Amino acid sequence: MPSKLSVTVITKNEASNIGAALASVAWADEIVVVDSNSSDETVAIARQHTERVVVRDWPGYVEQKNHAAALASNDWILSLDADERVTPQLGDEIRSVLAGERRADAFRVPRVTWYLGRWIRSTDWYPDPQLRLYDRRSAQWTGRQVHETLTVRGTVGELSGELQHYSYRDLAAHLGKMQRYAALAAGDMRDSGKTASLAHLAFRPPFAFLRNYVARGGIRDGVPGFIVSTLGAYYVFLKYAKLWEILHALPDAAAATEDATTRTGIQS
Repeated sequence: MPSKLSVTVITKNEASNIGAALASVAWADEIVVVDSNSSDETVAIARQHTERVVVRDWPGYVEQKNHAAALASNDWILSLDADERVTPQLGDEIRSVLAGERRADAFRVPRVTWYLGRWIRSTDWYPDPQLRLYDRRSAQWTGRQVHETLTVRGTVGELSGELQHYSYRDLAAHLGKMQRYAALAAGDMRDSGKTASLAHLAFRPPFAFLRNYVARGGIRDGVPGFIVSTLGAYYVFLKYAKLWEILHALPDAAAATEDATTRTGIQS
């Protein structure tokens, strides 16, 4: 007998995205949305797709995702971000897994991002494997402020159907998210005992550019590939610069990092 699936989504102010995200998983046995006090129409739109909508304060990525999984009625969970869409191919593949044709304790799926008018299938952005389909009896979310991780006690399989990612509306949204995530990453790096030196600031960003643009094929994606590679290098520079600022206790650096933790958007 096929295992039933619960889709979990955590949200905050995702009115422009949540409807399409939930429509892409309308075939699931259950959809659970945990909202963090949105000030837009996110909750109302979500309730058009599911009755399982819960509003609670934002405790952090890890706790919110684990809470959503705990609310689910089924053990098999697909964790979906509001700015993502499950393709028909991926949906068919997930149903095949749940029917018992393929089985592990969790599965990774490739994610492709729509950016500046095209799907980016180069740089570090692709295939961007995401560990999202899992049996909650064998896995849970762990991590710190940013880049939460699904820790699996068992085997991990691979799916080929793509998860579509509509992460950035434009360059302004991209740069804004980079600022917030760089502050969070710097806080995590500080907590891990990492340091920031002149060598980190001078050499790691250009290395990141060359890895993305040359080794990972960003050159094949024309101007968008160049922009992705350049901003990837800038992000590396920014997180080390923010770490250096925190470690040298410059005015307001720690407070700014804490503020980013409080204000950060839900989606990654």
